[in-house]
Amino acid sequence: MKILKYITNYLETRACIPAYSGLVLCMIAICFFGAAINTMAGWLYVISGVSFALLGIGAFLPPRSLTNINVTRLPITPVTSGDDLVVEIEVENSSKTTVSLLQIKDIVPFVLGKSITQSIENIFPQQTYRWKYYYPTQRRGIFRWQTVELATGAPLGLFWCRRQRQANAKAIVYPTVIPLATCPLVDELGQEDSQRKDPRGKPFQMATAGVTRSLRPYRVGDPIRLIHWRSSARYNDLRVRELELTTGGKDIIIALDNSYSNSSINSFEWEEDSFEQAVITAASLYNYASKMLMPVQLWTASTGLIRGKKTVLETLAGVNSKADTTLQRPQSPIIWLTQNPLTLSSLPQGSRWVIWDKMSSEAEKNTVLKQDSSGLIINSQEQLQPQLQKALN
Repeated sequence: MKILKYITNYLETRACIPAYSGLVLCMIAICFFGAAINTMAGWLYVISGVSFALLGIGAFLPPRSLTNINVTRLPITPVTSGDDLVVEIEVENSSKTTVSLLQIKDIVPFVLGKSITQSIENIFPQQTYRWKYYYPTQRRGIFRWQTVELATGAPLGLFWCRRQRQANAKAIVYPTVIPLATCPLVDELGQEDSQRKDPRGKPFQMATAGVTRSLRPYRVGDPIRLIHWRSSARYNDLRVRELELTTGGKDIIIALDNSYSNSSINSFEWEEDSFEQAVITAASLYNYASKMLMPVQLWTASTGLIRGKKTVLETLAGVNSKADTTLQRPQSPIIWLTQNPLTLSSLPQGSRWVIWDKMSSEAEKNTVLKQDSSGLIINSQEQLQPQLQKALN
């Protein structure tokens, strides 16, 4: 069966193979030709000759009709996990004749699901047919489209052929970003330094609880707690406070523990669901800190420190739990996202942590809670949003 399938695929993509109707006509032509030899009847020779001529035309025309078909894939706009990818393909007929009864098949990356097929009735000479479809996404990632298959049996339907066209494109599916109304994990980072004084002799203020720098009109997505109600009543319009940007004089660093080695401190392996939640957490914390006008960066073991919303989301879309390269962790206070409790004891002073519950006993949990830093223990079976908004341990 494998050999037969290989031969069939080889003939379809390099020449053509007979369809069911073509096989039937071929058998009829052979029978008439045999009868003509046996009886020497001229009309039998005519019937068999016409049948073989039709078979020849039916085998010659389908590959020829695909020769001047060009395929171009338009860039795919990044989306968030759960949204639909918009895929657009342009099929151009550069020949001087109409191409009919064409089937186009988009080879979707296998990790996403099944390929999509579309039938095209006619493409007129020097015209372009645009095919647009929506493909659902259920997971983050960076996916690459490479080929499109064209197939036809036109005009007689006696033979069938397929040809592949290169149409490369990259689709980025960002992780889900949870809208956080409040996040003590970020708000309280650097409180240990909040009593220190700046060069002017004034104490540092937390960016989410600091001095109001200015007021601006309310924008969709702004936290309700930043609304300045007196000014809003005076102007008869919602006004939002913009706060000072001194978070203890340091940037917020969100660090995702995706390093892997055989050493005892990194012997833990992420569970798939927990790691996906950690990626969502990193994206959500970065988005929250950015909305609070805090200087924030993301660190992973494979990329190091990066900043910028688009760069961060693209990095989190393609990150995996086992980094190919392992970079040194920042020495300044960080928000550490991990599943390995053994890494908490080595965090810089003033750090916060989020750990996914893989601890088998209450004794292990109590050990974690006694660390110098404070953080959150996440239960992967519960909703993530309320857990990120609750007070720290």
